Amino acid sequence: MDNPIDLIASLGVVPVIAIEKASDAVPLADALLEGGLPVAEITFRTAAAADVLAAIRDARPELCIGAGTILDKDNLKRAVDSGARFGLAPGYDPEIVDAAKAAGLPFCPGIMTPTDLTQATARGVRLAKFFPAGVAGGPKALAGIAAPFAHLGVRFIPTGGVTEGTIGEWLAIKQVVAVGGTWIAKTEDIREGRFAEIAKNAAGAVKAAREALEKRA
Repeated sequence: MDNPIDLIASLGVVPVIAIEKASDAVPLADALLEGGLPVAEITFRTAAAADVLAAIRDARPELCIGAGTILDKDNLKRAVDSGARFGLAPGYDPEIVDAAKAAGLPFCPGIMTPTDLTQATARGVRLAKFFPAGVAGGPKALAGIAAPFAHLGVRFIPTGGVTEGTIGEWLAIKQVVAVGGTWIAKTEDIREGRFAEIAKNAAGAVKAAREALEKRA
């Protein structure tokens, strides 16, 4: 699929990854692909993020890569230059939203309250990250926040506190495009080379998301 958001929506889950070394980029990509999960959000929580994106872009172009934790325009540019096909942020910054639009990068800013979402939708945002999803009240909270904005066609990617066991609850909400999962490829698993475990986690997440999407249909 040419549109990364369509791909994410078809899968129902995107792994959220903080990776410390660019040398682990290709083994990570291979593990995700082995698990049937051809998408990854590489967060700018580590200094290696841009190099990781570029390494995956060059070696495993079949993996759709995005950049997370984009907090400033410098990292937005680095993400785009390194091959990111989509971007996300934990909060809403209108300058970043505008810069992403100018760069042609599908971008998903974070929201937690109706006020956040009011400001974001006024700027044209129609895909938002609900973060931190667990702390913010879980699926019931998102359903309540989303209701007054339904006529605008706003969709969401809840992230933070989501688990394989709760994927079904989140995807039962029709406005949810996909969930973000930090459990799929944990930093410590990457650091210790537990790529078989990551592949297993990816496969489990894909299965749970597929079953939830089938129920919703």
